[in-house]
Amino acid sequence: MGRAFEYRRAAKEARWDKMSKIFPKLAKAITVAVKEGGPEPDMNAKLRTAIQNAKAQNMPKDNIENAIKRASGKDAAEYTEVNYEGKGPHGVLVFVECATDNTTRTVANVKSYFSKAGGGLAPNGSLEFMFSRKAVFEFEKPEDLDLEELELELIDAGLEEIDQNEDTIYLYADYTNFGTLSKALEDQEIEVKKANLQRIPTTPVEFTEEQMEEIEKMLDKIEDDDDVQAVFTNIA
Repeated sequence: MGRAFEYRRAAKEARWDKMSKIFPKLAKAITVAVKEGGPEPDMNAKLRTAIQNAKAQNMPKDNIENAIKRASGKDAAEYTEVNYEGKGPHGVLVFVECATDNTTRTVANVKSYFSKAGGGLAPNGSLEFMFSRKAVFEFEKPEDLDLEELELELIDAGLEEIDQNEDTIYLYADYTNFGTLSKALEDQEIEVKKANLQRIPTTPVEFTEEQMEEIEKMLDKIEDDDDVQAVFTNIA
């Protein structure tokens, strides 16, 4: 199960780190969080998560604070969170999560990325069963941490699995337990590096190197769109 959870993590993060528009995307996530739960991180778990993720991507403190201030203002942009599902080259399944102030523009852009790659959008909800939605937390392993003991402490908070890659720990839970697991980690005084909701493919598919080249070209186009916040696929 752990390997399935790890699908394409390295490739996805490599692309994400290279994206020139990463700070605006992080600022948009902060804006959405502030609009939903207010500007106080202590009272807004979604905002705390957005700030954590911004810091993990080395977003300057001033940028984070300015994003919160702008989101709290009367003239702050209103974003709608929308999802699009589709099939790309060689039948790859793609789930696209967006935050936009113009859904007409966003759906037109996303549709064009699929079409130009020989694929197309699918009806909303048609791919939901192909992915499991999980809460994923990432942090560096403290020297004195006992993983077995931590697992026992977090099971009641919804923890499903612990995975380790060198000195980094990954925790997985059903998406409905995002808040409870986040609070449990705070109570354990564990400093989370990244926390988000991911869509894990229930049946990952292997593609050849040549096929992956075509698929990656389309994914790069989608992920570089200003309105796109996250992209998930069924690639093994």
